[in-house]
Amino acid sequence: MTRSLARAQHHEHVRILYVDHHHWLVAWLRRKLGCGHDAADVAQDTFHRLLAAPAAAEQLREPRAYLTTLAHGLAVDRIRRRRLERAYLEELAQWPEPEAPSPETRAILLETLCRVDRMLDGLNPRAKTAFLMSRLDGMSYPDIARSLGMSLSSIEKYMAAAIRHCYEARHG
Repeated sequence: MTRSLARAQHHEHVRILYVDHHHWLVAWLRRKLGCGHDAADVAQDTFHRLLAAPAAAEQLREPRAYLTTLAHGLAVDRIRRRRLERAYLEELAQWPEPEAPSPETRAILLETLCRVDRMLDGLNPRAKTAFLMSRLDGMSYPDIARSLGMSLSSIEKYMAAAIRHCYEARHG
């Protein structure tokens, strides 16, 4: 089978899934997110992701279970990004006007924050806190230990775990 034929068949499978399940998925997301616009956006992102996943649509035995799992992950990412954006904008609002970054720089910084957040996802919360205190606040390990009320050896272990986690997230 040629690649273009396989791609066309994949698109047809996704189209059928879309026709059969899109309305249901949007309704499910609306109940979960409480917003029709967000529900529609996440549903579209879900089917877009499915289009990009070769052969996934053809092998689905429980399409609604797969779609809800995929949509849930995308919704969580959307919520996380909004929280980060809100915190970032609150921080920017405290900056003096001449020091505030340009809109382009803001967008780049926000995207970087989101990538760092995704990279740290799944990390032990204490290790994440220690890592951020070290890397963002420039705190020394002894200062972090004092601030968190932990031993220096615990902070060293958390930092080693965080660095290893980041390396694996970046390089597989």
